[in-house]
Amino acid sequence: MNRPLAERLRPQSLDEVIGQEHLIGKDKPLRKMVEGGTLRSVILWGPPGVGKTTIARILAETCQLPFEYLSAIQSGVKDIRAVIEKARMSGTVILFIDEIHRFSKSQQDALLGAVEDGTIVLIGATTENPSFEVISPLLSRCQVYIMESLGVNELSSVINRAVTKDEYLSKLKIDFQEKTALYEYSGGDARKLLNLLELVLDNLSEEKKIINDEKVKQIVQNNIARYDKSGEQHYDIISAFIKSMRGSDPNAALYWLARMLVSGEDPKFIARRILIFASEDVGLANPNGILIAEACFRACEVIGMPECRIILSQAVTYLASSPKSNSAYLAIDKAMQLAERTSYLPVPLHLRNAPTKLMKEIGYGNEYLYPHNFPGHFVQQEYMPNELQGNKIFEPQLNLRENELKKYLSFNWNHKYEY
Repeated sequence: MNRPLAERLRPQSLDEVIGQEHLIGKDKPLRKMVEGGTLRSVILWGPPGVGKTTIARILAETCQLPFEYLSAIQSGVKDIRAVIEKARMSGTVILFIDEIHRFSKSQQDALLGAVEDGTIVLIGATTENPSFEVISPLLSRCQVYIMESLGVNELSSVINRAVTKDEYLSKLKIDFQEKTALYEYSGGDARKLLNLLELVLDNLSEEKKIINDEKVKQIVQNNIARYDKSGEQHYDIISAFIKSMRGSDPNAALYWLARMLVSGEDPKFIARRILIFASEDVGLANPNGILIAEACFRACEVIGMPECRIILSQAVTYLASSPKSNSAYLAIDKAMQLAERTSYLPVPLHLRNAPTKLMKEIGYGNEYLYPHNFPGHFVQQEYMPNELQGNKIFEPQLNLRENELKKYLSFNWNHKYEY
């Protein structure tokens, strides 16, 4: 059996789909769409392994329309235009775009005209909130349907269907003593559950296949590389990527960046992490870092793969090679802890807003000293609540730029905060 179990068991009709009753049950929207024979462009939003691709194929087959598949990881504007041209010559086609949130703005723009005039019926699948990841003009032309993770009862139905309907598994003697580990590792993902079941059965040599939680956990640990083939290393690799940049190793950072890109990771996800890193780990040691990171994120939004790999590379090498400081990160955490303990303290009168004559008469803002009226645009006055005077939150660190900040603060505050 060369085909994976999940592929062998892919449902061929809506009646075979497990879960998503709110969409495909009796009198529900996708069921009514199929029964009415009129498809409209839709976005299917939900976690992996809940049937987005399967439902798209069933919709196309039931409505007897040609089905074209594009992966946003591997396809670009040229591929979109080829499908549109084909549709204009042969008639309406269903274009299914997997992970549509990974398309850049320009790639999504290329779909607009054909969706609007009905040349293509778009079915987009996304694991990300389409409100943020799909451009508004395209979103307004599609109906968004939310798909849900599978619960224990539905996952149990997936297993039962596998061992009764699959030609190979139905011949095996399988004793499910426990299923909890299967459910936990699957995370509500039917495809992952079937991949895991196949992996476990492949590693049980006895004639009667006894499956319990201990065996499942042991097999997963012994075959982690095979189990990770669908991307479960995601968080480990992004961790290695961030730690390599933090450790000022551009070579390792570029390697982990490449690992993410070749595995199909969303460039915008990587760019978001770079943007956070620019403040958390580079920070005030090099304030230009956040400008580079922000420009990188915007470019990834507009350009997309494969070209945005160059922009990511530029940002990563720059930030990995930059001086590091986490003083801003430490300062805000310290400030928030202090604020949580002292949220009852009033704002001093001289710092309060005084929009009315009465408020000025009772002292709001009267004693405030406007720094720009003083030499060097600075004057000493208290900005903290009275009970917190002298609290130092920001600690400049030892690097060229923060040394300058330390000199400025020490000169003005006369060592009040012992900078």
